[in-house]
Amino acid sequence: MTRRQYVTGAISLLVGSILFLVPFLFVFLTAAKTKTEAARLTFSLPENWNLVDNFLQVIQARNYMLLLAYFNSTLITVGAVTLLVIFSAMVGYVLQRRPSDWNKVIYGFVLAGLMIPPAVVPTIWVLQELHLFKTMFGLILIHVAYGLPFSVLLFRSFIATVPRELDEAAILDGARPWQVFFKVILPLMKPVTVTLIVVQSVFIFNDFTNALYYLPGKENVTVQLTLYNFKSQFATQNNLLFMNILLVTIPPLIVFVFFNRQIVAGMTAGAVKG
Repeated sequence: MTRRQYVTGAISLLVGSILFLVPFLFVFLTAAKTKTEAARLTFSLPENWNLVDNFLQVIQARNYMLLLAYFNSTLITVGAVTLLVIFSAMVGYVLQRRPSDWNKVIYGFVLAGLMIPPAVVPTIWVLQELHLFKTMFGLILIHVAYGLPFSVLLFRSFIATVPRELDEAAILDGARPWQVFFKVILPLMKPVTVTLIVVQSVFIFNDFTNALYYLPGKENVTVQLTLYNFKSQFATQNNLLFMNILLVTIPPLIVFVFFNRQIVAGMTAGAVKG
């Protein structure tokens, strides 16, 4: 590595750290302040550290609503990501390994899913007709539908790097098509599968708009919607609001930090061959 590359890398790392750490530090400090101090919204150390008390108030707010929200968000995330991995891997495998005229049509729909923005009102009508509106299963299907195009393209690009000889060898050994996929191909897709799980889990867990549109009701609250507990038209408890933000942000942040290398590996795994 040349000196210029080293300096450029160091500067980029420093700027990136500042852009990430400063907002996070501001949230943490505000979450540790009293209501009066937090109302000023200044970047300063708390005069009186109130971190534990704010934490307990946020957890106990509205009959422990945050705990229910964590459960709902986790259930939605696990269900949606599981279906996404299974369906997108299957569709990506068929698009890559089974060329036909129908594949061109399917691939066109996949690209259309990336480019065409979702329509909220027609989607609500469809969910109501299917009796899935205001249900967690309905929101799981929404996340699967919205995340499927990107996931299919990710798996399709990765499968292109897997030699076809593996499929042919398995078929010669007597394996059926579903056995070729589940026992030969799917285990080889671990890098891209981990990438998809992490990226989609963080996105779905942090989702605000879809839960707001398609899953109304206090019993269906998700973690992002709990921010309304401490913010209203006439009053805002900034100390509790920022504590809630901190508690909602930490789980996805931990996942991203620990799986950052796997995300990069999975994203670049299918770049060798299109």
